[in-house]
Amino acid sequence: MRTILIVEDEQPIRTLVGIALNRAGFNLLEAGDAYQAKTQLALDLPQLILMDWMLPDMSGLELVQLLKRNPQFQPIPVIMLTAKAEEADKVQCFKAGVDDYLTKPFYPSELIARIEAVLRRTHAPLPSSQAISFDGLQLDPISHRATANQVLLDLGPTEFRLLKFFMQHPERVYSREALLAYVWERGLYVEERTVDVHILRLRKALMPFGYDHYVQTVRGVGYRFSPYPQLMLQQSESM
Repeated sequence: MRTILIVEDEQPIRTLVGIALNRAGFNLLEAGDAYQAKTQLALDLPQLILMDWMLPDMSGLELVQLLKRNPQFQPIPVIMLTAKAEEADKVQCFKAGVDDYLTKPFYPSELIARIEAVLRRTHAPLPSSQAISFDGLQLDPISHRATANQVLLDLGPTEFRLLKFFMQHPERVYSREALLAYVWERGLYVEERTVDVHILRLRKALMPFGYDHYVQTVRGVGYRFSPYPQLMLQQSESM
């Protein structure tokens, strides 16, 4: 299930947005201020952040600027929720790295539509024939070869597709259900635990080259591909 973090100091708004997100099939994380938001992000990375501009401890805009300077949080798309409707405010947000901007009050249906649109844009895969490079890893979909530090990796077909998907979508957490939908053939019934087996095989193939820790387990959620270790709260506060 895809996870959305809402950073909003007004509980009634968080509740209403949460109802809409749950009905649309999203998992919800909540934060009432910037400190709570950083606490949540230290524990789990969502697929998208809904950010209120007016927070009690720092502005949502300032928090976005902090997140975009951190390599682990920078890829997470952000939708700004605010009563500010001036053109200058919108321009300021987009310059800070906000992906979309929604003025209050808004219809839940429009919010869900904008979330889906942003996720489609930010999760769009690279062209299937384009070679991918990631921190010493190379993957060529045409020749169906993957190398680590220029040494050929011994990967099965499923592990190759997993690695390709992860390299195209780093720094994002995917549940087993999502990986089955994206990586496995449509219409093929596969148990979710099968994902764990292939993740283990992928890690074993990467281990001799020191890349096995890139395939990270996010407890209770799924898997993430990242060269960065899990960040503790103290680190996130020093962004």
